[in-house]
Amino acid sequence: MTDPKRPNDNTANPAETGEPVVSKPYIMPDDPEEGSMELLVKEATEARDKMLRTLAEMENLRKRTAKEVADARAYGITGFARDILEIADNLQRALDAIPADVKETADPGIKAFIEGVELTERSLLNTLEKNGVKKFDPSGEKFDPNFQQAMYEVPDPSVPSGTVVQVVQAGFMIGERILRPALVGVSKGGAKAAPANNEPNSAA
Repeated sequence: MTDPKRPNDNTANPAETGEPVVSKPYIMPDDPEEGSMELLVKEATEARDKMLRTLAEMENLRKRTAKEVADARAYGITGFARDILEIADNLQRALDAIPADVKETADPGIKAFIEGVELTERSLLNTLEKNGVKKFDPSGEKFDPNFQQAMYEVPDPSVPSGTVVQVVQAGFMIGERILRPALVGVSKGGAKAAPANNEPNSAA
């Protein structure tokens, strides 16, 4: 009869056979497999790069949006401002049509009317300037096709050739852009003018 406390005869005991006992290292189930750490580092690096690219794109979008909003505020009234310039021109023509001696000798009623027109013109120009529209007068400057339109040449050897000697119609800027170029007469016959500074002088 077989003793249940004794091992099965078919199972060899290493101690009985004399074979050396070799112990195997125990691996925790959660231990990372070989190469998994490098994979995690790579994934983390890719995630960081993707996050940085996303942040950069968001910042660029914010800057573009801010610029578009600023441009809309500055230049959104361009069409309206051009229409208003016709009113300013008409007021200026009305004042230019009155001879200086008439202004001096006019009766009080006419003088009050002239002063009212002058006041209206100044108020209109001030309102335009508050909205980013500025008048400029290039008299005495070197002709610059970016800001002026030459209507004719004036023979005048006393001033450098290419100098604005007459302004037929003042120019206007809106923000940093030209709203309407100044219409000018340019000198010829004198010495060559110095280079333009590309910054029109504003005029009240």
